[in-house]
Amino acid sequence: MSDARGTNSSLHDVSYGLDVSTDGQLRLCGDVRGKRTIELGLFGLVPNCIALAQHGARSIAVDPSAKLISNARRATERAGVAVEFHNGDIADLGFAMSSSLDLALCVHALGRDDDYSRLFRQVHRVLKPEAGFVFCSEHPAAAIFEGEDLTARRQYGSTSPAIGELVMALQRANFAIDTMYELSSVRRPRAIAPTALLLRARKLGS
Repeated sequence: MSDARGTNSSLHDVSYGLDVSTDGQLRLCGDVRGKRTIELGLFGLVPNCIALAQHGARSIAVDPSAKLISNARRATERAGVAVEFHNGDIADLGFAMSSSLDLALCVHALGRDDDYSRLFRQVHRVLKPEAGFVFCSEHPAAAIFEGEDLTARRQYGSTSPAIGELVMALQRANFAIDTMYELSSVRRPRAIAPTALLLRARKLGS
């Protein structure tokens, strides 16, 4: 992403987890200067919406937790940036006009039982044509293990959406995936399974 825009704190990268590569290394979000971005579900010690604002974005964030939003508001003041916050379900995007946003970001905000197909349809509506949707979740292979235990304890796809399910849901919502990473812990590079599934999809159609 671009040069710093925050005035009262150090520059932050978009985070995909505590011990995996950041967007400063992977560069899925691209140059966000002057672009309208939305974070769907606040994530990170410094929320990603603040990182985007520091890099020059016109940043929006949605989260169902009023407490998290309150904390994030205080963090924006410390960072010297502006973020537009909305308290509500991350798939309730009625406040955003159709085809009005340049980037959507959703990091570790959905569980197995959430209606991610509905979210994908709403994200498609609010993004501009060819705009990117960066999505990160717990890797479904990692979810079958407990910590360092090499014995599988859960069925694949039982706690995190299976890769095939996510791909099909994105395709049905008229997205095309152009990048996918299976991120491993930087502390355990030889772990039996990746930690996170990260992908970027582009909006097709209008």
